[in-house]
Amino acid sequence: MEMPNFIFRENCGDLPERRGLRPFDAEEFRENAHRVVDFIADYYRDIEKFPVRSQVQPGYLQSLLPDNAPEYPETLESVLNDIQNKIIRGITHWQSPNFFAFYPSNSSTAGLLGEMLSGGFNVIGFSWITSPAATELEAIVLDWLGKIINLPEAFLLSGKGGGVIQGTASEAILVALLAARDKALKAMGMGSLERLVVYGSDQTHSSLEKACMIAGIQKTNFKALPTNSSMNYALSPEVLKKAISDDLSAGLRPFFLCATVGATCGG
Repeated sequence: MEMPNFIFRENCGDLPERRGLRPFDAEEFRENAHRVVDFIADYYRDIEKFPVRSQVQPGYLQSLLPDNAPEYPETLESVLNDIQNKIIRGITHWQSPNFFAFYPSNSSTAGLLGEMLSGGFNVIGFSWITSPAATELEAIVLDWLGKIINLPEAFLLSGKGGGVIQGTASEAILVALLAARDKALKAMGMGSLERLVVYGSDQTHSSLEKACMIAGIQKTNFKALPTNSSMNYALSPEVLKKAISDDLSAGLRPFFLCATVGATCGG
């Protein structure tokens, strides 16, 4: 049996009108988008007034929200009121200029406008044909980035390389590790997985060790090499050279080194 769809208007009373699901028209979207942008602008204007770390206790939100999903949609005004009165108090304000934990503030108001444009088009760019501009723009902009940080030509699309945007740093490490693993196995034979060795330092983020687990690297073949304060916790070339030499002598195959640029100890 086909389920009915509904649309709701603020002035239609309590009863839904069965006319089929319909998104905002252009003017409704414009009006509501302005209200959301005003809400976000006010948040950024006042962000320094909030304590950086949320002051709520675990489970605080359970008593503020209903046990079940609402049966009917609520107005945007109601949603924004809920965010203002119930959600913001439970946010740790990562974009605050007073936030110094983990890593620096990672967004900007200009970036938010870019996200609006991206979300408006909402293309799925998993291949060139699904949206040529998305694929080509990604390649071109990442070449720009590669040139800014002086990567060798081999890492650029104009060489034999090219970058791909991933969702997170952890995801990027995993993808790079899988690509290196497959390249090594093609050269060595698919039965050589247990011989592959990965290097990082004792300052490297745990995402590298987790990526090794996903990629099937032997736990003992992930080497977190020691660092110390005399080199500002940077990985020593001598320590790395010795580790590689020892592993080669043991019949292992080093294939991946993860550089650590900045860490809790090293800055």
